[in-house]
Amino acid sequence: MSQLLKLYLVAYNSLQAFGWTISLFRILTSFIATNSVNGAYASAGDLICLLQTCAFLEVIHGAIGIVPSGVLFPLMQWGGRTHFLLAIVRQIDEVQEFPAVFITFFAWSLSEVIRYSHYASNTFGSCPSWLTYLRYTAFIVLYPMGLAPGEMWLMHQALPFIKKKNLYEDFFAGLPFSYYNFLRVFLLIYPFLWLKLYLHLFKQRRSKLGKHHEKKKR
Repeated sequence: MSQLLKLYLVAYNSLQAFGWTISLFRILTSFIATNSVNGAYASAGDLICLLQTCAFLEVIHGAIGIVPSGVLFPLMQWGGRTHFLLAIVRQIDEVQEFPAVFITFFAWSLSEVIRYSHYASNTFGSCPSWLTYLRYTAFIVLYPMGLAPGEMWLMHQALPFIKKKNLYEDFFAGLPFSYYNFLRVFLLIYPFLWLKLYLHLFKQRRSKLGKHHEKKKR
């Protein structure tokens, strides 16, 4: 890898880590100040939407081969999160103060602070062992937390508002189903798509922590 490319990856991952740290700080500060989980979107929603949109670069990174992640799994994660954020939460004011938004944003922010810090340190060539362990362990709790009581709960709660507003009526006008019906079906298959990604992370965990364990033994 060229030095210029390495500097780009360090800068990208560092900026993402910094951005998600700010979002986590805003979410927790709002919670402490108000003693309520209702202000998560107001305090960090715009920033998280920006960070998540920019994360499409990781799909491109995998597609052109500058990182070994490939395209499928980064695209699955980016697509699922971006749909949740931009198509639902950002468009429906009524759901923005629901507890599920706080749960999702907290789980995402903490996991991304860890993930991007690990990537930046690893690219720089000085990743501490504790950060590697945290990167491939924290997801075990944080990913299910973000999914079930977070994303899926919120999408389910959003269904009545989507039906009442007939959201994306024009876009789905030529199709034999509405966005409301699409989301109902999507909610049924979403856990299976998520499970594919979750099991992939366990595979990565065995590979990365196994190699790290071997190095320590030597």
